[in-house]
Amino acid sequence: MTAPSREHLQERFRYWCGKLRLTPGWDVRLEWVDDPHWPKTGDFKIDCTDRKAVLLLNAANPRQENLEEDIVHELMHLKLYPLDQVTESLIVSQFEEGTPARSFAYRQFFESLEVTVEELTKCFLLEFGEDKELSFGRCAGMKSFNDLFDGLNNLE
Repeated sequence: MTAPSREHLQERFRYWCGKLRLTPGWDVRLEWVDDPHWPKTGDFKIDCTDRKAVLLLNAANPRQENLEEDIVHELMHLKLYPLDQVTESLIVSQFEEGTPARSFAYRQFFESLEVTVEELTKCFLLEFGEDKELSFGRCAGMKSFNDLFDGLNNLE
């Protein structure tokens, strides 16, 4: 299967902005990153005060096979951004900078946020997506199950 064109992905971006009810409340734009060394598939720049956001999508070297999935994933981050900001503010106000407690709270929050965004992405993509094939690109760089346990001491 050939990769979708930028024009087609732009159309899918507009579709998802509407489906997720981000527009017209937000002004959202899709921009392409043509730097082959950019380490992400997608990211956002957000101006909450002016309710503007720019979704950056890696055109040169994406880490995922399904860029529609990545568009939905990044737009879910925008949809959940108010909750993200409240939680991060709570962590900053309650835990002293540089402490293990603050590091733990941040790690737990961001891991939970990513899992939630990814689960919502899968649900919406499978229900409303044009390309319903999930990406497994992140798995390529991960250790296998056996590699994770290689070298551990026997508990017996």
